[in-house]
Amino acid sequence: MTSLSVGVVLCLTGWITLYTLLCNTNGSRGFEWNCRLVTLLHGILAVCITAYIGYVEGPWPFTHPGTKNTPLQITAMVISLGYFIFDMGWCAYFRTEGPVMLVHHTMSILGILLTLSLGESGIESCAVIFASEITNPLLQARWFLRQLGRYESLTGEAVDVLFVVLFVFMRIVVGGRMLYCELISPWPRFIIKCEGVAMYVLSWVFMVDIGRFAYRKSQSKYRRWRNQHRSAAVNGHGGKTD
Repeated sequence: MTSLSVGVVLCLTGWITLYTLLCNTNGSRGFEWNCRLVTLLHGILAVCITAYIGYVEGPWPFTHPGTKNTPLQITAMVISLGYFIFDMGWCAYFRTEGPVMLVHHTMSILGILLTLSLGESGIESCAVIFASEITNPLLQARWFLRQLGRYESLTGEAVDVLFVVLFVFMRIVVGGRMLYCELISPWPRFIIKCEGVAMYVLSWVFMVDIGRFAYRKSQSKYRRWRNQHRSAAVNGHGGKTD
């Protein structure tokens, strides 16, 4: 546990150092811009490592939950744990996130700590990290596009659609399948299964918010289309009258 604690402290220090360097070299963009760059980097790094774990190193999380943690799984979890602690502190200090995101970070931290302390079920934790972080680049791209004034464009539309589709598929469909495999398997401990249920419920909380966003956006687009259609009809009628 001592080596794990040292690893988490080193990773946390690394993320703080990276953020500090970005603020010093890119200070004109503001604190949140640089924090989101750190978030983007963590998302890409976490997806790459956990994808390798799941698809190359193994074992397959759907068939072998509850297995002993491997060195690479531990590395991936320690890196993400350091990041989540950093981001949790940043969000609490600047008060930029709502309670749902803070609960997500808290559960992620506790879940990783639990998996590391038990020494097992690392493959499930890495799978959850992969599913959670694979939509991260799109989420950050959406924010950056807004800041640059390019969100209301074809690129912005594509980012939103890809984010919603990927979230539903990875968090709800694939996540639901993995939770089912976790619950029916005799190997994972009961507390790990409870953590899996809690994370899946939280995914549905996010899903409700995303559904509301998608509904509002579709309604807004429909109203704009209807107004444009009416304007075109009025202008066409006026031309015939003249």
